Order: sequence, then structure tokens, then C-alpha cells
Amino acid sequence: MEKIIEESKQGESLVLENKPENTKKLFIESYGCAMNFSDSEIVASILSINGYNTTQTLEDADLVLVNTCSIRDKAEQTIRKRLEKYNAVKRINPKMKVGVLGCMAERLKSQFLEEEKIVDLVVGPDAYKDLPNLLAEVEEGRDAINVILSKEETYGDISPVRLMSNGITALVSITRGCDNMCTFCVVPFTRGRERSREPQSIMKEIQDLWDKGFKEITLLGQNVDSYLWYGGGLKKDFENASEMQKATAVDFDQLLEMVAVGFPKMRIRFSTSNPQDMHESVLHVIAKHPNICKHIHLPVQSGSNRILKEMNRLHTREEYMALIDKIRTIIPNASISQDMIAGFPTETEEDHQDTMSLMEYVKYNFGYMYSYSERPGTLAGRKMEDDVPEETKARRLQEIVDLQQKHAWFRSEEFVGQVVEVLIEKVSKKSTEEFSGRNSQSITVVFPKENYKIGDFVNVKITSCTSGTLKGEAVGLSEMN
Repeated sequence: MEKIIEESKQGESLVLENKPENTKKLFIESYGCAMNFSDSEIVASILSINGYNTTQTLEDADLVLVNTCSIRDKAEQTIRKRLEKYNAVKRINPKMKVGVLGCMAERLKSQFLEEEKIVDLVVGPDAYKDLPNLLAEVEEGRDAINVILSKEETYGDISPVRLMSNGITALVSITRGCDNMCTFCVVPFTRGRERSREPQSIMKEIQDLWDKGFKEITLLGQNVDSYLWYGGGLKKDFENASEMQKATAVDFDQLLEMVAVGFPKMRIRFSTSNPQDMHESVLHVIAKHPNICKHIHLPVQSGSNRILKEMNRLHTREEYMALIDKIRTIIPNASISQDMIAGFPTETEEDHQDTMSLMEYVKYNFGYMYSYSERPGTLAGRKMEDDVPEETKARRLQEIVDLQQKHAWFRSEEFVGQVVEVLIEKVSKKSTEEFSGRNSQSITVVFPKENYKIGDFVNVKITSCTSGTLKGEAVGLSEMN
């Protein structure tokens, strides 16, 4: 499972600078994980070259696209409601075309196009370059579909427009797809097998961001730790690579080092990590470079070995805890966050208590917690009965959330009295007199504005906290400026 973009940004319509020569209007909304939001930037870039400017007014649009998520049932229900809204507008403006992109597109293609007839085109995550051709098909009065999953496509040659950007932070995709086949997850079926992007195209994109004044990037993938470039192709085919390809291959710790050294004043984050693929060498690279953030998002999903096996997680509870110990030893000031699922099929009270005890062991800084919802097409959906009653799932999830809240307070209080480096990202939601940004550990920090500006790296002395926010006073600019 992947870190979901914060709730307030779900469904935001995206805007980029208009080109005077473009005559058509695109309305595009994104839901789900960071990868979907990153993909929308690629789509807008492709369509900008093909005559489309963005609009935030649905009624004005010639083309409406929704980039979809299939990770949970709630996400799919939200998108269905949006499609109803689009079609209500379409009845007034029949020339408007509606398309579904992303993970739901792949999963529900025939349902959307043929059975329900609620969209004009369906485009999977690997087919965005085909959009101009598909739109031409639609203009000719035909439904258009391309959900073919690619072995090669990484969009390394597309320079994404930064649609929702504050001009300070940006997402940089480094891998696509996933090979892990966790039984609860639909990603391998909707995004295909794992392949990595050519390192020089990543460096070129970061250079472009640096030239435009960006200060922080997040290297993005379903599983960044298994990044492996050996000349192109699927990760699983690496065993068939030539000796030269193997000798010159670049893995994640090498890529991370390359970016950190190449852009010493750019702050670097990455997401998402997978416990069985995170090697000690990566931890040493993080510890060595001050511009690599000291935060690791390390989904575990359950603290029970039996449930981990049912989930096809390729690690045990003990291996996970040993990795936590390594992180604490090599990067003592690192924050660690989690993904957790309550009520997976066959989960007993004992399994749930194993999850609680693992949380007590780690004391995560923050987390993303869900009750299990069966996803059609997954192994769990096909082979396992969703047998934990909803009220039991809800109670267990609440216990997990309450414990996480307690640990978040504990971790926040550790920062009180410390000086932390904060990248100012925006004006605080609660007060126009304060700035908001994150420290290296990805914890939100707010402090009085004084004479600083958005984009500055500022040292802030922490004076108080809540469970999710640190508060303090600026003591000067940091060396990262």
C-alpha cells in the first residue's frame, strides 16, 4: 500500500500556465497516492503540447479527466460520484468528453465503456503517450481504450508540468509498477511489473527543477528500494542481463548518492520503502548526507507473522524489528512512519495484539491506518473470505489509531528544546502571521514569519508541540540556503 496524498488535496483540479496558442480546455482531477498526482502532471504535459490549457471550471471543459485510485473501496466510490457529476454536466454540454485514467481504468475498463457507458475513453497508467491518438478516436465518434501495461514505459522523456506545485517541492518518479504481489494489493495488476527509470533522465529532471528554484524533491515509486537500472526492461529480467549490464547497473543506494552529491543544496525525500528490499547500504547513504531527509516510510501492515504470511509480505515480524534496530543505530534521529491494516481475513484477537505490541516496540512518528476492504482481482479477494466482522475491524482500527496518537505525542515531545531545520512551504492554515514547513523528519513545524520567506531553510527552536505539529521560534537561516 502506498502513502495517500493528504485528504484536503484529494480531487483538486489542476492548473498550469496557459499557452495562448492552445484553444481547448482540460479539467483534470487526481485521487489516491502520490504516484497518481505525479502521473497527472505527465498527462497535462502531453496534452499541453496537443492544444489543451487547463481550467478549474468543469462546465468550461472540452475534456474532463479523472486520475483514479483502486487501493480502497472508498476511493472507488468517491470517483463514481464524480463521474455522475461529470455526466450531469455533459448532458448540458454534449461536446464535452470524459475520460478515466490510472488504476481504476485498468480494472473497470469494460464496465465504464460498454456496460455503463459513462465515459468516452479509458487510459491505463502506461498509455498516457497514446492520449492524442485516443482523443482523435473519440472525435471520430468511437470509444477509445488503451490499458496495455508496458515492460518499458517510465515516462523518462516527458518533462512533467508542476500542476499543484508551490514552486518549492516536487515529485520525481523513479520506478513504475511492482513485483511484490501482496495479496491485499491491486497495484501489480493495475500498474504492471516493476521497471526503473534511466538515472540520467532522473538527474536531468532534478536539474530542471533546481534551475526553476525548487528546494525539495521526493523520489517516488511503489517500491523505491528495489530500484535497479541495467539498461532498461523489467526488474525480474535482470538475471538474464549481460555481464556488462550487471557490472554497470545502478541500484537505489547508488542513485540516492548520485542525487545527494549532484544537488547538495536540494533536500531529498523518498517514498515508499518495502522492508524486505531496504538494505543497510541505503541507511548509510542517508546518514552520510545532510540533504537526505531523516524520515523512512516503512509499511508493515501487520505485526503478526501468521497474517504477514497470509498477506504474502516477504518479511517476518522479527526481520522487520531487526531493520528498525538498524535504522535506530545508523540514523538515530530518523523518524519512521507506517501503513497498517486492521481486520485482514482470518485475523484473530491474538494477531491484533501482535500488531499493537509491534507498534509499542517501534513507537512510530505517524502512520496511515485502514480497516481491510476487499479489492476485486487481488489474491485475497479471490481466495480469502472477508470474515472479520465490520464492527470488529472498526474497534481494532480505533485501537491502532489511539495507540498511534499516543506514540505521535511521545515522538513530538522529543523535539521540544531542539533546533530543527525547516523548509518553509506555505503560510500556516491557522494563522497568516505564521509559516509552515517540514523538518528533516517530515514533521510539520509552524513559527512566526518574521522576515523569512517561502523557500527559505530556517533553523527553528521548538518550544511546544501537539501530536502532529511542532511549534517554535526561528533562530536564523540554515546552511542549506
